[in-house]
Amino acid sequence: MAPSARVDKQPLRERVWNDLEASGEARFPFPPHGRIPNFAGADEAAERLAATEEWAAADAVKANPDAPQLPVRRRALREGKTVYMAVPRLRDERCFMELDPATIDDVDERSSSASQTASDAIDAAATISSADDYATRVGPDAVESIDLVVSGSVAVTEDGARVGKGEGYSDLEYALLREVGLVSDDTPVATTVHERQVVDDAVDVEPHDVPMDLVVTPGREIRTETAFERPSGIDREALDDGQVEAIPVLASVLE
Repeated sequence: MAPSARVDKQPLRERVWNDLEASGEARFPFPPHGRIPNFAGADEAAERLAATEEWAAADAVKANPDAPQLPVRRRALREGKTVYMAVPRLRDERCFMELDPATIDDVDERSSSASQTASDAIDAAATISSADDYATRVGPDAVESIDLVVSGSVAVTEDGARVGKGEGYSDLEYALLREVGLVSDDTPVATTVHERQVVDDAVDVEPHDVPMDLVVTPGREIRTETAFERPSGIDREALDDGQVEAIPVLASVLE
């Protein structure tokens, strides 16, 4: 199908959020609006991603913290992969939470329940509400080389254009990792979404936008063969003094 006329991203976001809600395919947390929306079949999409060669080759995964990618993070930890999540809004100079399954206690001593198991601890560690209890906060200098990036999306096209929720942090996190050499053009970038989030619209891809190599839904895997270029690092001209002040790691990286 030929792409339609180019659309503004915010109306596209609203259309996808409304469609997921009206179709009954959205899942907690509600409403889906204003966030990376959770969706029916997120577990199945994670399983499909885990069957790819890119997943099998990855020892360290940088993942977004949103609800639809929770099954991805749990799967990674259960398979012994190190997971990195960014601190919300990159507000700490040690701006990544490192979850190493080798250091997650067999029994969570923070819990009063004697029935807490290693599996329970991993399940908790993968959630954004508990990740900080299990993670080590590290700066970019202590992050392993990333083998796979998993991003959350509001909408995505079959040629790899991604639309996030509009705050820009996911792209900035990638640019930061690229700036310090932890990802490259060869590092695969994937997203898991509902089929209804895969759109035919012609989405403008800006220089800071990170295109997807893999789009995985509960029912299929799309290898985008994307022609869009990735950011080569942080766009210094796009930053203002307020951003550098609010995101301490930028000052140290850009020295």
